[in-house]
Amino acid sequence: MCGIAGIYNYRSLKETSTERNVRRMLAMIKHRGPDESGIYLGQNVGIGSVRLSIIDLSSGQQPMSDVTGRYWIVYNGEVFNYQELRMELKAKGIQLKTSSDTEVVVQMYAMYGADCLNKFNGQFAFSIWDNYKKELFLARDRVGIRPLFYWVKDQTFAFCSEIKGLFTLDQIPRAIKPESLSQIFTFWTTISPQTPFEDIYELQPGHYMYVTSEGIQISKYWELNYASKEKARRYVNQAETSEEFEELLHDAVKIRLRADVPVAAYLSGGLDSSVTTAMIKQINPGILNTFSIGFKDEDFDERVYQTEAAKFFNTNHTAFTCTSEEIAENFGETIWHTEFPILRTSPTPMFLLSKKVRESGIKVVITGEGADEFLGGYNIFKEAKIRRFWAKEPNSKIRPLLLKKLYPYLPLMKESPDLALKMFFGYKLNDTGNPLYSHLIRWNNTSKIKTFFSEEITGQIMQRLPNSEISQILPGNFDRWSDLAKSQYLEATIFMSNYLLSSQGDRMAMGNSVEGRYPFLDYRVIEFCNDMPDNFKLNCLNEKFLLKKVSAGKIPVSITNRSKQAYRAPINDSLYNKQTPGYLKELLSDDTLKSYGLFTPDKVRNLTNRIEQQKSISELDQMAIAGILSAQLIYKMFVKGSFAPDFELQNNYRLIDQSKS
Repeated sequence: MCGIAGIYNYRSLKETSTERNVRRMLAMIKHRGPDESGIYLGQNVGIGSVRLSIIDLSSGQQPMSDVTGRYWIVYNGEVFNYQELRMELKAKGIQLKTSSDTEVVVQMYAMYGADCLNKFNGQFAFSIWDNYKKELFLARDRVGIRPLFYWVKDQTFAFCSEIKGLFTLDQIPRAIKPESLSQIFTFWTTISPQTPFEDIYELQPGHYMYVTSEGIQISKYWELNYASKEKARRYVNQAETSEEFEELLHDAVKIRLRADVPVAAYLSGGLDSSVTTAMIKQINPGILNTFSIGFKDEDFDERVYQTEAAKFFNTNHTAFTCTSEEIAENFGETIWHTEFPILRTSPTPMFLLSKKVRESGIKVVITGEGADEFLGGYNIFKEAKIRRFWAKEPNSKIRPLLLKKLYPYLPLMKESPDLALKMFFGYKLNDTGNPLYSHLIRWNNTSKIKTFFSEEITGQIMQRLPNSEISQILPGNFDRWSDLAKSQYLEATIFMSNYLLSSQGDRMAMGNSVEGRYPFLDYRVIEFCNDMPDNFKLNCLNEKFLLKKVSAGKIPVSITNRSKQAYRAPINDSLYNKQTPGYLKELLSDDTLKSYGLFTPDKVRNLTNRIEQQKSISELDQMAIAGILSAQLIYKMFVKGSFAPDFELQNNYRLIDQSKS
């Protein structure tokens, strides 16, 4: 795994400090690749990488060229089927110089152009310079596991694995985009390709880009698709489908164990990580290092199941208990890595967990992300199903009570009378024809936090309706999908890609130079699941039905049968209490709030007063304090802050200079 960066003055012949600019970007993201670094310089172009060496430790240095020297690549990620593709290249007479997947990628591009992307099974973001055509090619994996951001203006194009790298360039201004802030405080993230900052964009998942003297061209090579309601997967036999699914998932795990360094696994105590751990042990019965995180607060803790799973699989297990004080102490560093405001504290424990992994000498971990999205595991899918059932009898007193079974950990369910429950979940109950029906409650509730926005921010977003922005990006065949498929699409393309895999995934792991690998996000697994009948995923209210069938006899029964528990972390107890670090309270002071101009000081003060007086704080208020604090941190770090790196890229970085040739 690596970090990449580059700059191209694609319509200019003027001399630029290209090497210096690429060095500065790479220095800022050195945590992504502390092992090696390198830069390629061509005419008005520079591309570079910092490398976390995992495959072919001795000869996989970047930038790397194809056999002809025409194409030069910087590459972040892994193509897990590189061994099979290597055989394909050799059969065509290509003599490879290394055993790395990097060389396979650049050679496949030399042979097939952009069509090579359809052959890759992996998680990647890379850029290739064509020294003959003088064009830059950039691509990102299908679901956005690895990040890639860019900026373009005045005939100059720059890209980097992280936004902070782009901000080292003097010509790039730093400003919060109000529309993006509105999206984050509605959907938990921006709508791709937007980011929190003006003029900074991400290359969307499943897309590639050409940058030439004619400008920029972006194209899609893959997108999520689901079987229409009339054309569910041809396999209606549950046993056959289960067997095929298990074989596919087993292979997805197997190829993700390919590495020249030890591979570990996260063991959360849930179904997904337990199944992948079972398969790892089956493929490689040796000692497996597993890691888990727990909390002192029982509402968030899963240590009982984690310990049971570790004993069951006989793993070398490291358990880490995260305190509220540790979350507060490390929240600022978390936001430095997310580069996005967040409405939860959940990324911080993941950051601390990956630090434990790295301290144990591990660079790679297998995790279970993707199972909930593509096998119907989230409660939001059940919630939508119950609400549709309730909408058929809106006056029923019994049907809405089913919702209490979904969120037993929420105060609303424990303490509120049935009338309050009906009012909360009854929002637009009868709007069942709305394509966004499953997510209307979540987005409506989250958007209430926008009442804390300043008058200036509110004035700039008043004319925009965030839900309409979602409607504009829906695929043309969306209406032909089932209700569950529509819910899954929204969850995967918005929440999973831009929050779960980014703020809580890549950025937390790579902040400690650790690579996460996700078998459930193998595109073959995704496409298989998307073609399955709905009842193989969500059977009545039994989530991940087929995965539970696969797990039988392979993991503890208690884990297979346990109720779904979402991964959460304490918010209020962590971010605002007597032990809260001074810098966090300073960010919420009237003077700082007024200076930054994002939120209304009086409204924020009322919120903090309620917390200090230990009054009942709602889930929404807790999200508000996390969102406000993280947005203030983003402004302090990335708008007001200075971005000259406090260190330089090591002097012995590999330099290929063809700028004069």
